[in-house]
Amino acid sequence: MLKSKLAGIGGAVLALGVLTTAAFAQDKPVAGEVKEGSLKGKTLTLVSYGGIYQDGQAAALKEFVDKSGVKLLNDGPTEIAKLQAQVESGNVTWDVVDTADLPPYVYCGKLFQKLDLSKLDVSKIPEGQVGECSVPAMNYGVVLMYNKEKYKDNPPKSWADFFDTEKFPGVRGLDGSGDPTGGLLEQALKAAGGDPKAMTAGDIDKAIDVIRKLGPDTIYWKTGAESQQLAESGEADMLMMWTGRAMTAVKNGAKYAPAWQDWLVVMDQMTIPVGVKDTDAAYALLNAYLGKQSQEILAQQTSYTPINNDAHPKVDSSVAAFLTNTPERQKQGYKQNIKFWVENFPLAQEKWSALMAGN
Repeated sequence: MLKSKLAGIGGAVLALGVLTTAAFAQDKPVAGEVKEGSLKGKTLTLVSYGGIYQDGQAAALKEFVDKSGVKLLNDGPTEIAKLQAQVESGNVTWDVVDTADLPPYVYCGKLFQKLDLSKLDVSKIPEGQVGECSVPAMNYGVVLMYNKEKYKDNPPKSWADFFDTEKFPGVRGLDGSGDPTGGLLEQALKAAGGDPKAMTAGDIDKAIDVIRKLGPDTIYWKTGAESQQLAESGEADMLMMWTGRAMTAVKNGAKYAPAWQDWLVVMDQMTIPVGVKDTDAAYALLNAYLGKQSQEILAQQTSYTPINNDAHPKVDSSVAAFLTNTPERQKQGYKQNIKFWVENFPLAQEKWSALMAGN
């Protein structure tokens, strides 16, 4: 009799355990999923960099918007100074912010929340890409594009050629849209005979001096749209471009081609600012964005590489040519020294700002 009762109790405990496990399994987020009507009546603001990229992000989140009932606003471009003013005033109106690769490391816990990974499914993100305060928005490259008609049978092959104005004369176009690009400065240092792996704070000046010596006709574009226009008009002979903009320019008839050697490996970051009004809603958007289907839509519309390992976007050859996750591209990519740039970010920003101001 006692044995029978114990068996009954054991069975009940086992059943309870199964039910509890099932409940936890149901509560665990799955990338791309959102409950029907769960955000009805709420508004979220996504901040990004505009153009085809932000249009692609909006398309990737359409199912999330339709199913959750949320009203999604778009703002931008991302500016750290604006976000800092919001956080310091206690009036944060940006809910999810797409940033460049370094700011979430530099301002982790100050401007960007440390992420609660129990509210996100990051199981499909490539290894090493989840930060304490960020998940990747996508992977892409900063690539050297050159005018095929200008250089003909002797095109530039790498950033070393970009900085060689004697062998490859012509107007250069560089990213002047915001923060310095660590990979570019490392390539500039290499052109001066320096070693990026042993880089010191003093080498930042050396690298910037290499860029300054490109000459007064160097164009510092302020937006991705401007870089694309420089290619389509042929105004610049060599251009530092985001792969998405480069792809679109070529699709639109720009007679440019990429030099893939040492393309700069970059990933935008998705973050939640400190002080957002509805943290759970922000997490819901982030988790939906990480889904397989969302990432496929993003890649199909922008050519940026998806960050969900299960995503297999259906793209034509012109888009596939600018995706960066193939074995060949991965071998050619150049990864910046993130640790160095995080430690030296304020100094690099100061030096870069002086260059942009003409000093």
